[in-house]
Amino acid sequence: MINAGIIGGAGYTGGELIRLLINHPGVNIAFIHSRSNAGQPVYTVHQDLIGETSLHFTGELSNEIDVLFLCLGHGESKKFLAANTISDNIKIIDLANDFRLKANANEGNRHFVYGLPELNREAIKTAKNIANPGCFATAIQLGLLPLANAGLLKDVYTTGITGSTGAGQSLSATSHFSWRANNIQAYKTLTHQHLGEIGESLLQLQNNNPIDLSFVPWRGDFTRGIFISSTLHCDESLAEMNQLFEAFYEGHPFTTISREPIFMKQVVNTNKAVIQLEKAGTKLVVHSAIDNLLKGASGQAVQNMNLLFGLEESTGLKLKANYF
Repeated sequence: MINAGIIGGAGYTGGELIRLLINHPGVNIAFIHSRSNAGQPVYTVHQDLIGETSLHFTGELSNEIDVLFLCLGHGESKKFLAANTISDNIKIIDLANDFRLKANANEGNRHFVYGLPELNREAIKTAKNIANPGCFATAIQLGLLPLANAGLLKDVYTTGITGSTGAGQSLSATSHFSWRANNIQAYKTLTHQHLGEIGESLLQLQNNNPIDLSFVPWRGDFTRGIFISSTLHCDESLAEMNQLFEAFYEGHPFTTISREPIFMKQVVNTNKAVIQLEKAGTKLVVHSAIDNLLKGASGQAVQNMNLLFGLEESTGLKLKANYF
């Protein structure tokens, strides 16, 4: 059994991680750290887990684990590692953005590998530390990686909409129900924080030509899920593009190419990414959909853990979509 510890277990990503790990056949949760909830049963915060686990939050740390998940706010993981002594034998999977960029991938004697399995599966298998990708970054990259691999990217125009859980559990003016209901808004236009990691991943495959990616994200009137549409020039036929994508993702259990229109209900509550291509003239549109809390966060973290420890990649992640 893999003994796992969780730091920051009270938030959305921490809660989803707990739900996955308590049902994972190869994992024992050694502790769930939360200073503000120390001593309280986990189900008092994640109330859907009543009857599922007797675990309590703790304010103490232990090095008697194999893997440590950091489910902290952005910028907090680096502070946590600086303030605490974590054994070199413990593998770390960070769900924040602290170590995703190459310039930030080293912390002390630890090196973090970017944890997008469809791009870095072999490197992940031999890594000791993983920087889990961002949710928008995952959805956009999965729609563009086959094109980058074929050297077909130049100018890309992307729009994407995300649910309110993408903003985290702490309330803000734009995450209240009364603001989100019957509402939509563009935000961080052309400046979203995930652009850096997307750019590095695309250039990992297409390093001979610069790529200009323009991204406009949207806040949606729903709780979870991401839907992306990327538009670019393409002279190849739609049939050729479908074959290109299917060949690139062959053997990757969670990414599927659809010949029919896709929608978010196909992926919400799963670790799946579903992609559909459309073409009109010389314009190609790539649609991609994921659950921001699973394939975009905690599910992908478990997928990375499986790879780190030599387990079947999909172990503990065969989940049912909330279709109805």
